[in-house]
Amino acid sequence: MRIGDLSERTGVSERSLRYYEQQGLLKAGRTPGGHREYRENAVDRVIRIQELFAAGLRSAKIAQLLPCMRDSDGGPSTIATPQLVTDLTTERARVNRMIIDLLRSREVLDEVIEAASGRHESTTTP
Repeated sequence: MRIGDLSERTGVSERSLRYYEQQGLLKAGRTPGGHREYRENAVDRVIRIQELFAAGLRSAKIAQLLPCMRDSDGGPSTIATPQLVTDLTTERARVNRMIIDLLRSREVLDEVIEAASGRHESTTTP
């Protein structure tokens, strides 16, 4: 499939797909005319890349991780290293800390909203 088709099927811009290729996250063949051509499994790979970016991972870490993820048949990959597991555990801890910080921020906002709402009501009530 061409880059436009992959973009449409995944919701990822063509620019991002080119970036993924540049970073070694995605591979494309070339047509005789020089156009990028992707295999069908590129759809799943792009979705997986998006999920990893959403989890806060950087492209260099994703490039290390992708070959170690479950194979297309669902079986575990045989090339995951103990260091990779350690790195990913560290990343998970970082994400957990971010979640805790966001929850605290939301609590503070809730308190401010409640206080502001109460103050607004008290000034308008006779």
